[in-house]
Amino acid sequence: MEPILQNIARFVTLTPEEQQHLLSKTEVRHYKAKTMVLHAGEVCKYSYFVNHGLLRNFSINDHIVEHVLGFACEGWWIGDMYSLLSQKPGNLFIEVLEDSEVVLLSKENQEQLYHDIPKLERFFRIITENSLVAHQERLMDNLSLSAEERFDKFCKRYPDIIQRVQQKQIASYIGVTPEFFSKMKSRMLRK
Repeated sequence: MEPILQNIARFVTLTPEEQQHLLSKTEVRHYKAKTMVLHAGEVCKYSYFVNHGLLRNFSINDHIVEHVLGFACEGWWIGDMYSLLSQKPGNLFIEVLEDSEVVLLSKENQEQLYHDIPKLERFFRIITENSLVAHQERLMDNLSLSAEERFDKFCKRYPDIIQRVQQKQIASYIGVTPEFFSKMKSRMLRK
């Protein structure tokens, strides 16, 4: 079974006909590492589902500092939700970190699928709610946990990602500078 169908089957059951209709509305693309699939200032036209590989989304502030919002590995979705939903230029970049196979679902096709297969609206509502909860928890962690605690939580929550991304990207995700992250890791290893 296609990975995207397995992902959807976690929450809703599609008939074989519905599965084929869904797949007919998607496009599979292969990207090389370091490819930018979305730049800040562009309108996000797709939801991206990772069949294989690793992507990240991030912003860059006025001081040219990257802020990693998230990673997406096999079986995860990623995008610029603000831009996708509003169809206005967004503030996020999406970069391919490893050679990847990605399923693209355009906003127009997603809306059509909601009409054609109402169960998919439920599926996307559930994953959007789960994403909202995860982002709220991350915000609370950033407000209440130390950098060491945030790093420890990251390692426990994303063990598949920890060895696949650069240390500076992890530092950005947990909200510290690469220099602080390096010193923090040294302290943690000495304990």
